[in-house]
Amino acid sequence: MKTATKTARVPILNVIRHGPVFGFCSLVLCVGSLICVALTGCDLPGRPKAGPEIPRPDSVSSFDALYSENCAGCHGIKGENGAATDLANPEYQALVDDATLREIIANGEKGTLMPGFGVKSGGMLTAAQIDAIISGMRSRWSKPNIFAGSMSPPYKATHAGDASKGEAVYSAACARCHGVTAQQPGKAGSILSGSFLALINDQTIRTTILAGRPDIGQPDWRNHIAGHPLTDDEITNVTAWLIAQRPAQPGQPYPNAKSLAESPQPNAGKH
Repeated sequence: MKTATKTARVPILNVIRHGPVFGFCSLVLCVGSLICVALTGCDLPGRPKAGPEIPRPDSVSSFDALYSENCAGCHGIKGENGAATDLANPEYQALVDDATLREIIANGEKGTLMPGFGVKSGGMLTAAQIDAIISGMRSRWSKPNIFAGSMSPPYKATHAGDASKGEAVYSAACARCHGVTAQQPGKAGSILSGSFLALINDQTIRTTILAGRPDIGQPDWRNHIAGHPLTDDEITNVTAWLIAQRPAQPGQPYPNAKSLAESPQPNAGKH
């Protein structure tokens, strides 16, 4: 009687799956996948591609970008022809120093619509960015010897003005273009309007008289009166007089307007 000897048969696939061959193949596949990813530059679905990423606001240092974002709206795209001071005026650049510009940009100009753009004033400009704006303005809009030897009055008043003497200066230097009264404006528009005076302060007036506004045809202090440059006292006095014309409540009372209580209501008496 023969005893049948059974040989255990292990499927070849099990050997491959659980043996060292399978481990080696897996390692090769993993390494190959990593190489493929590296060669394709990690261009995986959903990964942001290199391009015009938006920089952090405090990292912007370009004058063009900073000026366009923070200044151009009021001062004009090229520093002129805006509603506010003509920054591209070389005379203005010669009159105002860096410390004053830094103070105005960072903290604003009290009594005007100029806000503070510095971080401490609630704005977004860092000290370095403010310096970049000042440096950019100087390099583009300053001109050497712009006053051609003339000694200009100081940028800021050195004493209080005498409003009682300012009216005569206004009549001689300003009325020809701006009109004698607010109700009779001249060809350059009225600067006696209460609404206008409410938007500016004494430094705005002084700066405009001193540096002029060449972008709109406003002369500087040397050319308001033919052959007679305005003196520091005259500029200070006419500034004081103009500020004295500002009403306590600018814009009111509105002429020819009735109060709401006096005005007839559209459906009054109808039920």
